[in-house]
Amino acid sequence: MRTWLITGGTPGGFGMAYADAALELGDNVVLTARRPHLLDDWAARHGDRVLVLPLDVTDAPQTHQVVRAAEDRFGRIDVLVNNAGRGWYGSVEGTPDSDVRSSFELNFFSVTQMLRVVLPGMRERRSGWIINMSSVAGLRSVPGFGYYSAAKYAVEGLTEALRHEVAPFGIKVLAVAPGAFRTHAYASFTDEAVSETVDAYLPLIHSVRSSMIEQDGQQPGDPHRGVRAVLDVMNSPTPPRRIVLGADGHAAVQEQLTDMVAELRSFEAASRSADFPQYSPGALQD
Repeated sequence: MRTWLITGGTPGGFGMAYADAALELGDNVVLTARRPHLLDDWAARHGDRVLVLPLDVTDAPQTHQVVRAAEDRFGRIDVLVNNAGRGWYGSVEGTPDSDVRSSFELNFFSVTQMLRVVLPGMRERRSGWIINMSSVAGLRSVPGFGYYSAAKYAVEGLTEALRHEVAPFGIKVLAVAPGAFRTHAYASFTDEAVSETVDAYLPLIHSVRSSMIEQDGQQPGDPHRGVRAVLDVMNSPTPPRRIVLGADGHAAVQEQLTDMVAELRSFEAASRSADFPQYSPGALQD
């Protein structure tokens, strides 16, 4: 029996989907949320196998408290799912500085904080799983979501390095990059005012906001099916470095990589010309 620590337990989201899947496996679940009272009915159905804790993942001391409480209750953390996060929209030039910093605090720095608190126990036991929720936006940047994309690119880079660093300790690491999934993520844009500071980008930003609102409830991805796909690859003999979830996400990433390879080949000569000329013994002789 394993113990999962899952951040971002908003009802209807990936956090809940992971929790439900873990419980179906017979495992224990520690699920965190900023508004834990929303999970009362769900937690009551599962008794002692579930521990719901309040957590603002940007609060470092609270992160330590949650990990300590999880270990006190269940003895260890076997699987960490870094799921908490949200999107901010705005242009690269015109997004308020406070939003830029908030985006990185939530979508990137909170991930590093949680990793640093959980990894010592996993290293000591020489086993564990780290699941970092990235995004298709972390593999193909989205106009109007530049800073969200940048934070998710950072998660991708961090996850790539972490995977190699912790492998000697028996810890496995997976990045999960969903496309458009039917969570409540898009619903928040309805009540969120546009805070763009450069008027020239307002048509773009209003268009992005309207598109998100229109797609709410129509996204093709099913979070529970997505989590089942994650569990499948976790159990495979050679788990991948990442899994892209959803047909739309897969198509977007495939197009991005195809374009990158084509461009790399087109400018291969320019790339190679940047090296020092190869040393030739006869080149320095009179």
